[in-house]
Amino acid sequence: MTKEQNKKKYDMALLMRVLRLGLPYKGLFILSGLLSVVLAPLAVLKPYLVQYTVDKHIMGSDASGLFYMMVVFFIVLIAESSLRYFFIYKSSLLGQSIIRDLRVRVFNHLTSLQLRYFDRTPIGTATTRTINDVETINTIFTQGVIMMIADLLRLFAVLVVMLWTSWKLTLVCLITIPLLIVATYLFKEGVKSAYQVVRNQISVMNAFLQERISGMRVVQIFNAEERELNNFKEINKVYRKANLNAIFYYALFFPVVEVLTAISLGLLVWYGARGVLTADITLGALIAFPIYLNMLFRPIRMLADKLNTLQMGLVAANRVFELLDNNQVIKDSGTLEPESFKGKVEFKNVFFAYNEPNLILNDVSFKLDPGETLAIVGSTGSGKTTIINILNRFYPLQKGAILIDDINIDTIQLNSLRQRVTMVLQDVFLFSGTVMENITLQNTDIPEERVYEAAKMIGAHEFIERLPDGYEYQVRERGATLSMGQRQLISFVRALVFNPDILVLDEATSSIDPETESVIQYAIEQLITKRTSIIIAHRLSTIRHADKILVLDGGSVIEFGTHAELVVKEGGHYKELYELQFLQAEPG
Repeated sequence: MTKEQNKKKYDMALLMRVLRLGLPYKGLFILSGLLSVVLAPLAVLKPYLVQYTVDKHIMGSDASGLFYMMVVFFIVLIAESSLRYFFIYKSSLLGQSIIRDLRVRVFNHLTSLQLRYFDRTPIGTATTRTINDVETINTIFTQGVIMMIADLLRLFAVLVVMLWTSWKLTLVCLITIPLLIVATYLFKEGVKSAYQVVRNQISVMNAFLQERISGMRVVQIFNAEERELNNFKEINKVYRKANLNAIFYYALFFPVVEVLTAISLGLLVWYGARGVLTADITLGALIAFPIYLNMLFRPIRMLADKLNTLQMGLVAANRVFELLDNNQVIKDSGTLEPESFKGKVEFKNVFFAYNEPNLILNDVSFKLDPGETLAIVGSTGSGKTTIINILNRFYPLQKGAILIDDINIDTIQLNSLRQRVTMVLQDVFLFSGTVMENITLQNTDIPEERVYEAAKMIGAHEFIERLPDGYEYQVRERGATLSMGQRQLISFVRALVFNPDILVLDEATSSIDPETESVIQYAIEQLITKRTSIIIAHRLSTIRHADKILVLDGGSVIEFGTHAELVVKEGGHYKELYELQFLQAEPG
């Protein structure tokens, strides 16, 4: 089997997979198909009525018959227009219903993927898959398969009527068809390659814009506006060139079709007029044939465009299906759904790598009893954040096991695990919406009273009340209108209202000024006495009051114990860190 045959077989399999998306709406699919079948003869009926009216009533000077045919023509016109309206509406409804479900399916799949996918894939690319590519799949139903079937049925009906009316005149009209087919093929191939570049450049442009807009602060801080503008100009230039290439083929193809149509029309008039003079062809047929000719050439002309639309829909479908077929999902094979955890946490010989074989954690083992607070210490890149990432099962382990209450977390249902383990991250992310919505994440099970209580507990209630509209204050994207300390406080309230059994703080107070930290430090201490806590922090007060301290270096546990034990250990890594970084922070 040749490469071209393999490609055609693959495209057909891909098309079948796309069409199967319409199975939940097979009623709409069947109705659209039936309407296309009914519309084909109706479309041909109008020029036939014109021919019949001229030959039987106009040439026969039958005024009453002429009025009767006018009424019939009007009824046919209304019927065709109505059916065409329903055909277009129902096929569009079919397409929109399918892509609505597909968008939900894609988004649901995105939320189930491991964070490794987002580490490697630009956000703009994922956005393109969810919006642009899914929307392009819609054209397979609204402008592709169904419309092509309708056009082919109409072509067949037109040819049958033309041949039945005058096979000689039909053959004369079809003289330019081979040239039209060749032009159509060349147009289809040229536009197809141009649009593939267009689709790729849309993805590149979306990724570029998303990153630069999100990182605009960095762009402006380092005075990189002009450099980024030049980069964008290059991307935009390639995108423009791809669109111009497609426009070039359209600009060349349609005039060629008009010329070929004009040649066919000229041959029709030349041969048809002679036929009328010799009585071989009726005047009604000569008048109707230009209408038939337009109905014949227009679908052929548009067929190339629809084939490209279909092809681009398949390209988009292939990208979307590649995303849906991505098996880097978080395996949720757990069956246990504990209502709560006591809080015992144990790592047993854990090995982990974001990209094998580069291990980030190397044979990490430690145990934390219920209610204890663990402080994790280590230099940048030592694996501190990785420990809490795999505790929440954002990434799968290469080897080893993590236990909570002596239960392997792989056997716990993912939703149940994450409901009981809450994180407060260093990089606070707030969504567009109110402060209340950002705290509750629109969870209707969380009453407002619990939010107020948590906010008062950590001293955030007063600052929130001072905001315009208080808890209904509209937070902009990523919380741009709030200070870093305010965003941290809101994220802390968010963690509290979910009442976790295990609390994780990843540098949660690193960006807060000493005055603000003093407001929430008491609340933190109260929290960690009630639940198991894992804290990644450089603040002396947090580390000293932890029950246990885990010291990491190069992904390995080099020390584990209490502050009192480690600070007196001669030659110890923690003691060295304490003396170099923490001792100067001691009062007095």
